[in-house]
Amino acid sequence: MTEGFHDGLLIARVVLGLLIAAHGAQKLFGWFGGHGLAGTAGFFEQLGFRPGRAFAAAAGASEFAGGLLAALGLFGPVGPALVVSVMIVAAGSVHWHNGLFAATSGVEVPLLYGAVAAGLALTGPGRYSLDALTGLSALWTTELAWGALALGIAGGAANLAYWARRHAPVGATA
Repeated sequence: MTEGFHDGLLIARVVLGLLIAAHGAQKLFGWFGGHGLAGTAGFFEQLGFRPGRAFAAAAGASEFAGGLLAALGLFGPVGPALVVSVMIVAAGSVHWHNGLFAATSGVEVPLLYGAVAAGLALTGPGRYSLDALTGLSALWTTELAWGALALGIAGGAANLAYWARRHAPVGATA
């Protein structure tokens, strides 16, 4: 691989990872103008995720940990898979009915975050990562990356299925 390739991976990992980690910190700690766990729990309750505090904590922790792992290039596809899982839920439960673009609160941003995270999971963290520094990069095969992504996708899909069942019209079968 060329040096520029590794530089590009570093930029993508750090930018995506830190933005997602900050988003999780908003939910968990109220940092960066966020509402903290109590405020986020109320929002999740309004969306139909009950208990709201548990779902808010799970989403915030997945974003925070997944983002930090991705930014650091640690544990290969685990961090990006956590990000994919949360973005599936965000896209399906909050943004899907608003169309594509962010200007109308559509799926554009969670789709972009999820796609970049999936790409990073499959590409690997690159030379400038804690995995490379510690020798863990040798562990992460394409098959393991796909496995991690499959678990992330399954977790997101299960969460969405739970949410959709709670939102089915009375008398509808889910």
